Amino acid sequence: MKILCSKGDPKLAVVHVAEFRNDQKYMAEFVESLSGSNAKDEKWVIIVSSQFGCPIGCKFCDAGDHFHGNLTKDELLAQIDHIVDAHYLDRRVPVKKFKVQFARMGEPMLNPAVLDALEEMRKRYDAPGLMPCISTVAPLGVEAQFERILEIKNKHYRGNFQMQFSIHSTDENYRDKLMPARKWTLEQIAEYGKRFHLPGDRKVTLNFAISEQNPVDVEKIRAIFDPAHFAIKLTPVNPTFRASENRLVAEFGEYGMRLREKFKKAGFETIESIGELDENKIGSNCGQVLALWKKEKA
Repeated sequence: MKILCSKGDPKLAVVHVAEFRNDQKYMAEFVESLSGSNAKDEKWVIIVSSQFGCPIGCKFCDAGDHFHGNLTKDELLAQIDHIVDAHYLDRRVPVKKFKVQFARMGEPMLNPAVLDALEEMRKRYDAPGLMPCISTVAPLGVEAQFERILEIKNKHYRGNFQMQFSIHSTDENYRDKLMPARKWTLEQIAEYGKRFHLPGDRKVTLNFAISEQNPVDVEKIRAIFDPAHFAIKLTPVNPTFRASENRLVAEFGEYGMRLREKFKKAGFETIESIGELDENKIGSNCGQVLALWKKEKA
């Protein structure tokens, strides 16, 4: 792995663009962030790319303009190693919440090597606070990998694994517009999530990238998803190049506050995920720095 550029502020977030296999066809981003905390020993987040580009093509993500396949297990771990080794050469990570999130470029559930990396991470790093996170649109056809995730969570990460599903809308046609790929229905996600969430586990997160043109029916979500097993995460559509082109950029605003209150009244634990303005300037949203790097090179 060769680092091509790094951009950001260590007090907020740093995005690294790397070349793999000695070929600029195979490039990926990864990020280290304090994620709103004041000190690295409290909370530290590493966000990893699982694919070279992404085949999903979400309308608000800059990673979906190309796709050149999956990273290997060693390439996945190399991203984490690069950041960990810069701070903790012995790989002893004394951080209360050390979150490794497979949510940068690519759909992690389409790459079986992600599951191998999850198992290796537990042995590779001496990190009591290690908490993996999978962020997925729940693509069809990889049900065996979802079952293996259950096994890995129960074996290595009970109570300390975050499973996040990108829902974004309750209108299936609009969901297909935002995420143009074959994926599970809301009912399938609900059934799996109930099996995933056992006593002591973190609730499964349902993520909504909110904007006023995006239909979100709270009553429909409450009818399908049990607040005992699921939490809600509300995120404004961040200003990526593709989101701007598709006129999807939105602030949290009054609409977000109304939606938050509706979910709370429906009994859901509700999380607001509003990024720092300075992080947006850094370009810490998916695929953004790599897209900018390519434009500058061109």
